[in-house]
Amino acid sequence: MSDRAYWPEGVERCSVGKFLAWLGVISIFLAWGGYGAFKVLGTGIGVTGLDNYFGFGLWITFDLAVIALGAGAFFSGFLRYIIRIDELKNIINLAVIVGFLCYSGAMLVLVLDIGQPLRAWFGYWHPNVHSMLTEVIFCITCYCTVLIIEYVPLILENRKINENRFCHHLAHNFHVYMPLFAGIGTFLSFFHQGSLGGMYGVLFGRPFVFREGFFIWPWTFFLFISSAIASGPGFTMLCAALMEAITGRKLVSYETKKLMGKISGLLLCVYIFFKIIDTYAWAKGILPGMGLTFDQMFNSEYGYGKILLWLELFWFGAIPAVMLITPWVRERPALMYTAAIMTAIGVTINRFVFTVQALAIPVMPFDRWTTYVPNWAEWSTSGMIVAYGFLVMSISYRYLPIFPQEVKLNK
Repeated sequence: MSDRAYWPEGVERCSVGKFLAWLGVISIFLAWGGYGAFKVLGTGIGVTGLDNYFGFGLWITFDLAVIALGAGAFFSGFLRYIIRIDELKNIINLAVIVGFLCYSGAMLVLVLDIGQPLRAWFGYWHPNVHSMLTEVIFCITCYCTVLIIEYVPLILENRKINENRFCHHLAHNFHVYMPLFAGIGTFLSFFHQGSLGGMYGVLFGRPFVFREGFFIWPWTFFLFISSAIASGPGFTMLCAALMEAITGRKLVSYETKKLMGKISGLLLCVYIFFKIIDTYAWAKGILPGMGLTFDQMFNSEYGYGKILLWLELFWFGAIPAVMLITPWVRERPALMYTAAIMTAIGVTINRFVFTVQALAIPVMPFDRWTTYVPNWAEWSTSGMIVAYGFLVMSISYRYLPIFPQEVKLNK
């Protein structure tokens, strides 16, 4: 049995047996996560480690992290179709799929986090117009729709599907209008990335995340945008490198990867510069104005020590930023990939402290420091989302022309 007729023209893929074995490994994590999702949706969100102290936990941390890392889709699309950086044409298809996986995975997480999925439509039909989350709901839904629209042409370019005259012309017309969708996606993602940060910045009852405003927006609005566009391109480049390691084939030229690394490094420098200024203003201005001190925001005994701040700002912030803008580092794959991994870790730490540490800090006289430990239900369902990403990416790589350079690089 062979499915060679469905492969992109001129490429090589593993046998059907090996491919099915690979999907079998992925299905183990899907099954484990599916059982966790069944328990959560069937018996209620109480089966998780979430409680009255921690309404947000691993799920929202994971959700915000993958949304930030998936920003490589909208920003790469913006650079490719709006700014016209032609070198990105060789990785833009991968960026679209990575973005689609991150955003659709995030929406799957939100289905679980709602707790009562029968009322999931309330956010659309009965929106709270005073909540930033309403804007997030509509933007993330619309942008996920845009990513689906951008993904459809790749499906239509499957060798067998493209033989159909209608599908062939439809795919061509999609490509013609892709700059329009890239512009819409940039607009939608820009605002929902910002509103995710703005949601925290207006919480004056949570001094760890509260920030002063620029016009009507708190500083966190802009910091979330800049951290997302800084980490997204590097994460897309890492996905390409991981796929090359798994498949043993060259998929994207190293010059394109270096460009993605350079873009990520320059944007990360901008983000870290303003993040350090923001942190200083918060520690010296906002906290004293509330009658609090910098030390009161941290507690090593419960796992929320100052080490997280230094890790985010310097070890996984300033250091990878300097590495990625240094040509000598970008010429060495191991160092460039390490810097990109450090960047992804840094933005994940940022989302963790905003989501979890902000809730762990006592804000009322009767409150106490609390440790949050995610249980098996949260870990299994988060693993299921990752496995879902591997599943869709594996099938897409096998049957869709994602990498325009693949044939040329492997001759």
